[in-house]
Amino acid sequence: MAWLQWLPWRFILSRAARSRGFLDPVALLARLHRFAQPSEVGEPIELLRAGAVFHARGLINSRVIQHNLDWVWPYWIERQFDPLDDAFVPRAFSITHINLTHRNWTAVGWPDCPELPIVDPRGLLTPFLDGWSLDGWIFTDDGRCLLPSRAAFCSQRLELAPLPTLVTRTRQEGLSLVGRVLVEMHGGRPVCRFQLSAQSDTRAWVVFALRPYNPEGISFIHQLALSAQRTAWTVDGRTVIAFSAPAELHHISDYHTGDVHIHLADPIEQVEGKCEVGMATAAAMYRLEPGREREVTALVTLPGKPEPGPCPSWAGAMQGHCRLNIPDPRFQFLYEAALKTLVLHAPGDVYPGPYTYKRFWFRDAAFIIHGLLCAGLLSRAGRALDRFPGRQTARGYFISQNGEWDSNGEALWIMQRFCEITGQPPAKTWRRSIRRGGRWILGKRLSRTPDSPHAGLLPAGFSAEHLGPNDYFYWDDFWGIAGLQAASRLCRHFDEAATTEFARKAEEFSLAVDRSLDRAYNRLQRRAMPASPYRRLDSGAIGSLVRSYPLRQCPPADPGLSGTVEYLLDECFVNGGFFQDMIHSGINAYLTLHIAQVLLRAGDARYLRLMDRVAELASPTGQWPEAIHPRTLGGCMGDGQHVWAAAEWIMMIRNCFVREEGEGLILCSGVPLRWLQSGRPVTFGPAPTSFGTVFITLRPAGDDDRRRVAINWQGSWHADPPAIRICLPGHRAVTPGEGDTSVEIQMDLNP
Repeated sequence: MAWLQWLPWRFILSRAARSRGFLDPVALLARLHRFAQPSEVGEPIELLRAGAVFHARGLINSRVIQHNLDWVWPYWIERQFDPLDDAFVPRAFSITHINLTHRNWTAVGWPDCPELPIVDPRGLLTPFLDGWSLDGWIFTDDGRCLLPSRAAFCSQRLELAPLPTLVTRTRQEGLSLVGRVLVEMHGGRPVCRFQLSAQSDTRAWVVFALRPYNPEGISFIHQLALSAQRTAWTVDGRTVIAFSAPAELHHISDYHTGDVHIHLADPIEQVEGKCEVGMATAAAMYRLEPGREREVTALVTLPGKPEPGPCPSWAGAMQGHCRLNIPDPRFQFLYEAALKTLVLHAPGDVYPGPYTYKRFWFRDAAFIIHGLLCAGLLSRAGRALDRFPGRQTARGYFISQNGEWDSNGEALWIMQRFCEITGQPPAKTWRRSIRRGGRWILGKRLSRTPDSPHAGLLPAGFSAEHLGPNDYFYWDDFWGIAGLQAASRLCRHFDEAATTEFARKAEEFSLAVDRSLDRAYNRLQRRAMPASPYRRLDSGAIGSLVRSYPLRQCPPADPGLSGTVEYLLDECFVNGGFFQDMIHSGINAYLTLHIAQVLLRAGDARYLRLMDRVAELASPTGQWPEAIHPRTLGGCMGDGQHVWAAAEWIMMIRNCFVREEGEGLILCSGVPLRWLQSGRPVTFGPAPTSFGTVFITLRPAGDDDRRRVAINWQGSWHADPPAIRICLPGHRAVTPGEGDTSVEIQMDLNP
């Protein structure tokens, strides 16, 4: 069939489109490509495929939702289709209707189990990836309804112990409904439990409602049946939802007869039904007596098996993690919730989200695994890294999406960080992969001739999608340098020649980037790093901060770095957070923290203002979507629970207490003085570092005004103790004496 490639496909496609009155797709794509730098990959096919699926659902949404606004829809639709709401989105010429205002949800699960049920801000449970949902309602005999997606009052929280549990409380006019969702183990299988606790001031029904949608839109249900015992639903002949008690009243409806919600008072019930359209709905109803609380439960057994070996308990999965103890309930909760988020999303591979982004990217993986490492979850991090060689091509390319030239640097950097933090040499199964990965970077670099702004850099590529159209991104280059440096350090254990070669080539690469940046500074007439040699300063410059955080390839006060930060703070902030105009069109918690990390490293007190704002932007369940709508504060881009953001919160807290700089450690440089004003001890550890683990205690000491702070650290070092500096905010740096493990600092801790 090789002859097929010689057919004039482009001519045929263009001719067919024009003959039907359509735009010529070949000519259109050619024009689109002119807005980007020429590159070998236009856009990764994986992202195009994901986008096509995303908008295919949006097209179905546009055919269903706006013509059936008397249905009970999920929270995002109820808000986005309300013309009086800030979340309202006019539909007019929009071909697809997608969730752009409330992309918020929180996953529940069990360590090492790949299935991650999600719960939306009003308690709607979607047990399976991209599947239908379960909701809870109250329907009274006098015709009132409590529908959480429409209710004026609703609160939600994440309970972390004994098991992570999503609790949603809704209340209106004498009606109260509490939904609790968690995952537990039954007979070695993970089971999602959805418990409703309901109360009414009059005779009513508490309802389990089966819904053909989820937080992205329509998800078809064609057929369902209630069991003969009235204790279970079978959905599309496969899935079984078990109830704690037999349904006392039951209704099923299809698309043409409308939502089951409008049939709750019908005298005749149905126990099975079909819908050719795929919009079947059902209600299992339980009698509520006035003033008496009733509990009913639905159980859904999750598919798939845990990772090989015994499935760990939550206590086992968290064993040895780095603990935080501070008198700040909000920061404390966000840290602990972030740890749970990282564990849930690292069942083998690591995922940047439970739904939209439940797939693998090296970029996200590097940051997430770094969070796992620095939180003391070393075996989980190592297990994920062991999968990296299997994702490498024969030529050495660590590929998750073709055309992203940052991946090799990220893979090698995080492998080296693992070895550095654990004090272990690279595994034998990594060694060939390390050499090939470093040589791929060398082979990918462009020639230094002819002289041009991108000479010696990596090619134009798609890279991080939020940096803009294909270009010669400095983000890729800084990661490429980091990858060569990491490969050099890793090869010391098994290949001295490669060690020398990679170190020399990393220095050459760094000089090429410096030459390019000097030309950019001259072109811009200011010292600030744009996204690429050909770009003006814009929000894509956020990618160039990687040079400082996390890579530390320049001094903390480098003028080009400082100029970039000041530009971003002045021009790219909305409501106190970094606003990424390109694609994300929202406030990014994780990128705001990148700027905070650069400020912290430079000793700039503004880091705390950004930390505080990110904490304020977290959902009540302690999560951040990838991008946040500046008016609704709901998610407007990406996954509703962004794991990279959770990893950044962990790293922000960690670096406030301890961070590497040069050949030593900086302690306490970001610890807010307000944490010490309560008089309670503040502790953090055991915290893994490249020198070993350290446990840090800060304790206000002295008289009533607590003017002294005693700082103690206990290290378990890989070799000799590292050089240590204490840089408590508001006080000059202190260098302890050799062998010291504590200092006392005179400070005014009064508010």
